[in-house]
Amino acid sequence: MRNAMPGKLRGRCAKCIAWSVAVVMLVVAGCAQLAEKERELTFRVVPGTASWFGGLPAGVQESDLVVDADGRPQHIHAWWWPAAARDAPAVLYLHGSRWNLTGQTSRIDQLHDFGFSVLAIDYRGFGKSDGDLPSEQTVYEDARVAWDRLTELQPDAGKRFIYGHSLGGAVAVDLAAHLSQAAAQAGTPVPAHGLIVESSFTTLADIARAVTSPLLPVQFLLSQKFDSLAKMRELRMPVLLVHGAGDSYVPSRFSEELYQAAPEPKRLLLVNGATHNNCMRVGSAEYLAAIRELFSLDAPAPTREARGPRS
Repeated sequence: MRNAMPGKLRGRCAKCIAWSVAVVMLVVAGCAQLAEKERELTFRVVPGTASWFGGLPAGVQESDLVVDADGRPQHIHAWWWPAAARDAPAVLYLHGSRWNLTGQTSRIDQLHDFGFSVLAIDYRGFGKSDGDLPSEQTVYEDARVAWDRLTELQPDAGKRFIYGHSLGGAVAVDLAAHLSQAAAQAGTPVPAHGLIVESSFTTLADIARAVTSPLLPVQFLLSQKFDSLAKMRELRMPVLLVHGAGDSYVPSRFSEELYQAAPEPKRLLLVNGATHNNCMRVGSAEYLAAIRELFSLDAPAPTREARGPRS
């Protein structure tokens, strides 16, 4: 059949199609730029060494873990700090936004002081790790690679723990949910004894509304979800939720909501006088007591103050 469309009309249609394609390309490019800006604001990576970093604590071993990135190996920088006791429980430490490992010495030191061996990582895009701008997906991948390493360092599943602070709490919840789901599907025990989440939130959209306006429909705009609330229901391990009662960055009501969503056994510890970064230092005695009680874990009493003024 011969095309009977007049030449002028065909020309106008062609122009309309060209403009439409151009608009779509601009929208896609705009969305890509928006998504990149969102990731920048979510992770707020501060390069270099934290100003309060006083050097690696004695006994910390540095290493690099390998993660596959679209067929190319990338490296995740890690610290391993074994406890004095050879059979000590081990914890995977997952930090939050902004500061790399050099800004985390306060809590890492305190966990070690509690009696844990500690494996701590910098996600790709942080510190000495490879990569540029992190994403929700890449930090989840990095945590799973680090978990595999922890299983080698501590072969006893009953002595393995996951810890996450702030945004790292969402990464920790994702890892715990992933391990719980995989164990349920395989009909095997969960390969972790417990989860500790400190100063974290329910979803990224919830915390965005908390710092802007509760009326904004940010859930439809954010590409990074960090939906811990939904994942809490998947857990098959004890969970300890800790929050500073005076936290002005992430309100403690978020931990209360996570606690309500979590299955038993669980514990919520609100530390009076603590803010976003200092629950372990301010509430060290009650923190350790909660660990002992919930996880049926023997651990030495704290013997010294945490190192850094803030992390």
